[in-house]
This record gives sequence, C-alpha cells and structure tokens, in this order.
Amino acid sequence: MKLRKISLTSICLLLVLAACKKDDESYTTIPDRDRQEVYDEDLIKIEEFLATHFYNYDEFDFDNPYSEANDNFQIVFDTIEGDNADKIPLIDQVDFKIAYSYADDIEYKLYYLKVREGNGKVLHGTDEAYLNYQGLNMANLEQFDGTVNPTLLNLTTVSTTITGVIDGFRQGLTEFKTASNITANTGPNGEPDNTYTYHGHGIGAIFIPSGLGYFSSPLTTVPAYSSLIFNVRLYNLNHTDFDLDNIPSYMEDLSGDGDPYTDDTDGDLVADFMDNDDDGDGTLTRDEIDYGEYTISVGDPDPEFAENEYEVSREQLDNTITISTIILTDTDGDGTPDYLDSSIN
Repeated sequence: MKLRKISLTSICLLLVLAACKKDDESYTTIPDRDRQEVYDEDLIKIEEFLATHFYNYDEFDFDNPYSEANDNFQIVFDTIEGDNADKIPLIDQVDFKIAYSYADDIEYKLYYLKVREGNGKVLHGTDEAYLNYQGLNMANLEQFDGTVNPTLLNLTTVSTTITGVIDGFRQGLTEFKTASNITANTGPNGEPDNTYTYHGHGIGAIFIPSGLGYFSSPLTTVPAYSSLIFNVRLYNLNHTDFDLDNIPSYMEDLSGDGDPYTDDTDGDLVADFMDNDDDGDGTLTRDEIDYGEYTISVGDPDPEFAENEYEVSREQLDNTITISTIILTDTDGDGTPDYLDSSIN
C-alpha cells in the first residue's frame, strides 16, 4: 500500500538495480533538499489551501453528530468561489498539533479536521488501526491511495517485515477515537456474513507536509515534496506487544511523547517496546509482572481494577466475557514497577 513507509531496504535495492542498468540509459534522481526550507514552503501552501477550500459540512448533522445517519459521511473538498463563495474556509474549522519526524528535529505544524472525534477507544501510535482512508494530493485533490473496505494498518515501523505508516498519518490519526458500537451484519439467510457496521467512529482529515510524508521519494502519481491529505474513518484498534513481554506497546511509551523509540530504561539502545528485559537485570519483563483474570456476564458492570492493574484483553463467548489484566508489582514500594527496577529480579 502507498500509505506504508518506503523502507530503507527497498530504496537500497532500487539503487542497486539502477546501477546494474546499461551505461547509456539515463535516470532522473531527486536530490534531498533542506528539510526546514521545504517545510517553510509546505506550511505556506497548506495554510493557503485551508484558507481557500471548504468541505461538505452542510451534509453532516452537527446537531446529532453521533447519529447513524452520519456514520457513512465522506469528506469532499472544494474551492471557495462562485456559488460556494460564502462557505466557511477550512482554516476556521481545523485544529493543529506540533508533530515530529524521525528523520529530523523540525517541529511541524500538523493540521487536522475533526468532523467528529469518535466515542470509542483511544488510539496510540504503537497500535494497529482498523479504518477506511483516502489519500489525496493537495496540489490537485487527485486520489493516489485509498480503501474500499476497512483495512488494518500497523502504525509503527519495528523491522523490515513490520512496517508502519508515514509520520504525519500516524500522529494525526491518534487525534481520533474508534467506534463505540459494532454491529455484525447478516446475509439473506439471517446468518452472519462476516461484515460489520460501525457506529460512533472518528471521522476527519489530516493535512500532511512532505517532511511528515514521503519527502523526496516520489510515488507514481505523487511528485517529490508533495503535501498530502488523508480523509479517515477510524473503526477499531488492536494494542500491539512487539517484544512479547505482555506489556502493551503503548504502555512502554513512558515519556508520553508519542514516540516509543525515546524510551530505553536500561540504556542498551533497544527501545523498551522492543526489549523483553526492560531494566536489563537478566529477568524477562513478563516474569516481573503479575496477572489477573475476571469473568462477567454481558450487561454486568466491569470489575474494579487495582491502581496498578491494567486490562490487556477481553473476549466474549456467548453471554460470558473474560477480561485479562496485568499487575505492575512494586516489591520495594519505591514507585518504580519491578520490571523497570534493575534492583528487583
């Protein structure tokens, strides 16, 4: 998928293949420009776009934002001119956050349009997101990527086999929440047809400068240094556990800065969310935490967890729900959980 990052391995392979071509063939290379200079240009273009364009807000029922009638709302952009001269510009409806790229130290202004936030679960940058999306080239509003049916995307790159999405997409998408209710659809015979209808999910758009996108790596239909737009509808999520230590990856972003790569408790140059011995004491993280399990019936209130207890999964079988938890023990009571305390093993 075009939304996924272009891996360094793939880029190197392309360069090797190009070098094997005949000497008399010519190729166009895109040199890397100064990232701050490109961002300054991108920001002007993005804010100009937001000031001169609107979206079809008249078709959304803001009096009842979480009504089922709004569940299939799809954003369409157009220019403010002619019959649309009185439309409210996007610049008056968007929010922004300061976003970062792994590739540089620039503080990017990342604009996003929150038509509705969503009434479900909070999405983290290390999660898998189940969603529909549409990728547009901001310069001409032509679609270069998108989904017809919901798809599952990993948001974080952890290896050449597990690749995530571009930085701007990940950091913008976390401003939305999942659906609050999911209905299983049935076919003509009344049996489940393995499709679902989502209610109360997040709907919006993300406006991405090229430094948080593909930067100097052009796509077939998107030139280098292009600013992008992604329309999104976020339905569901999965919490990942990349290092299989039974601590959900989102909980290993200890600094809470949205970048799990900055947290390395034992200083071994392996980020905690990829390290199965976070404190480097020789005892695996999964052996330095406790576990709980609760069984309730559908409709019953959730159990009350201890202050250091967190839900990691729940499964429903007929009328029974099984909830699994982890308990972050702190044997010496110093405020640091055992799995992060190298003096406890």
